[in-house]
Amino acid sequence: MGKIIAVVNQKGGVGKTTTAVNLGAYLANLGMHVLLVDIDPQANATSGLGIDHKNLEHGVYEAIIGTKPIYEVIKRTIQDGYKVAPATISIAGAGIEMVGMEDREYKLSKILESVRDEYDYIIIDGPPSLGLLTINSLVAADEILIPIQSEYYALEGLGQLLNTIGLVQSNLKPELGIMGAVITMFDKRNRLSESVMNELYQYFPNRVFRSVIPRSVRLAEAPSYGRSILHYDPKSKGGKAYERLAREVVDLETRKA
Repeated sequence: MGKIIAVVNQKGGVGKTTTAVNLGAYLANLGMHVLLVDIDPQANATSGLGIDHKNLEHGVYEAIIGTKPIYEVIKRTIQDGYKVAPATISIAGAGIEMVGMEDREYKLSKILESVRDEYDYIIIDGPPSLGLLTINSLVAADEILIPIQSEYYALEGLGQLLNTIGLVQSNLKPELGIMGAVITMFDKRNRLSESVMNELYQYFPNRVFRSVIPRSVRLAEAPSYGRSILHYDPKSKGGKAYERLAREVVDLETRKA
């Protein structure tokens, strides 16, 4: 049965989508069957894997509201073993439409359960907010991966996110776990990064991934070509960092087993 990981941070611009897309690519490169689920209205994960979301008729939105089964909206990417359930423009309205629905927090969880056995990993790229779509991604997930930018204000809002996770654990999904935090956009010339790191270790003892993602022009360029860093520049520092992260995630699961 596949492991479901939600990549979550309500703060925008922290490398959330970059992490979801590239972690998925390197897990698939390790021989895993991976599904990336894009529920971010910006649809950056979808376009970052070479799929034109503006011309898609159906996506995750239709699966969530029940007009299409999830397996009908899943698309292949250029990489074997790596598929995406794309976001379309419609997903922006889903948070509002779901408010009146029964079991509204469990919609994503239910649709992913139907395909869970087909994948080793399902990675959810949630929106940069703490609305109903994010709650759905937390409830659907087994564990949460939190990308945190190594800069002065990085930990602002982290308390709010952890509080939301705590509420989900208390009221909706007691078994939800925190896989850990991954430091993104790291610049070793920046002294401040070190102090943020030390504070982060206090927030997440034993849960900060050793793989640190550097600030990288190549990582920033790759999505505009519809490529993960694995297919754009695997030898770059960013490519090697995400490869290490994928291996760390797999090792973590092996140790738990």
